[in-house]
Amino acid sequence: MIIPGVEDGLKKLPWFCSSSNTISGSVNCDIIVGHLAVYRMCFAMAAFFFLFVIIMICVRSSRDPRAYIQNGFWFFKFLILVGITVGAFFIPHGVFTTVWYYFGMVGGFLFFLVQLILIIDLAHSWSQSWLLRAEDGNTKCWYAALLICTVLLYAAAIAAIVVLYVYYTKPDGCALNKLFISLNLIFCVIVSIVSILPKVQEVQPHSGLLQASVITLYTIFVTWLAMANVPDKYCNPTLLAIVNNGTAPSSTVAQWWDAPSIVALVVFILCTLFISIRNSNNQQVNMLMQTEESSGDGAVHSTEDGVHKAYDNEEDTVCYSYSFFHFCLLLASLYIMMTLTNWYLPGSSDQSLTSPWSAVWVKISSSWVGLLLYLWTLIAPLILPDRDFH
Repeated sequence: MIIPGVEDGLKKLPWFCSSSNTISGSVNCDIIVGHLAVYRMCFAMAAFFFLFVIIMICVRSSRDPRAYIQNGFWFFKFLILVGITVGAFFIPHGVFTTVWYYFGMVGGFLFFLVQLILIIDLAHSWSQSWLLRAEDGNTKCWYAALLICTVLLYAAAIAAIVVLYVYYTKPDGCALNKLFISLNLIFCVIVSIVSILPKVQEVQPHSGLLQASVITLYTIFVTWLAMANVPDKYCNPTLLAIVNNGTAPSSTVAQWWDAPSIVALVVFILCTLFISIRNSNNQQVNMLMQTEESSGDGAVHSTEDGVHKAYDNEEDTVCYSYSFFHFCLLLASLYIMMTLTNWYLPGSSDQSLTSPWSAVWVKISSSWVGLLLYLWTLIAPLILPDRDFH
């Protein structure tokens, strides 16, 4: 929807957008027609998933008639989604885009937290897996791998911090950028030190610098995303300006692609793949896919002709919360919407599609919350010794 060819096609739809129309009386519709289309498509997805959040509340087992809707009726569900999408393009511009922007900002922030939790889980799982393998044998090899990965991750984080200081700060200005980068650098040093404290190591034997290095690199990445949304172009050079030694393109209209947004989408896809792989050991897959090995007796149940027989394994309880599943997809839809549009507020007077300061604060605050979450995973066993955190 935001690439030039598709945008040109959208401009030919007079009932959707024309050059004579303005959004909030300040920006011509044809300038942000691609953004408006992204908003409507993601609104359709969010509305679709919200519908299923409501429908699937308190589904406890497959005996609930609503479970059939969750696991079947695919033709009708796709038909509903297509219908909502088509209908969304007929929503009058009015205040819809501005109101939906703030919904997207809240959803994007919440999905940042979901993504941060996945990153924390990845860091702990990675370190625990390699340390267990080191204890089982070939100790030098696995410890060397841990050391090399930790050093590389910290080196990448340090290099990224240097780049941020060089290109996103100025000697005579950009005070907020300097503050954000410096604070996150200090916070990352603190969590790295905490991760190797003897008291933490006693209750968290698999805790170490590998997890801290992953969190550090991701925090610096989120800091870069925040810097890329700073409205002041003096403190926020585009990728083209950096490549051209500080000379920005002469065009007043922003490029249809944006490097931080593309990287953010790649990270989003990698997190999605991780959570899929993370939960895909044989037992969990058998449970979710309703296969015969999930019966609990360890036997393979087959028919006489050798064909495996699948059966309903959620008659007692569901394997995951259907409602929360759709809620996460709703948040993902809002996050993708904000990422593709670079958190631009439709209707603002800026013709170059610059995002507001609120987008910067959302991303910076999410990085701080992520560091607090990681810090909590380290110190929680010390504060609450009676609880099992494994």
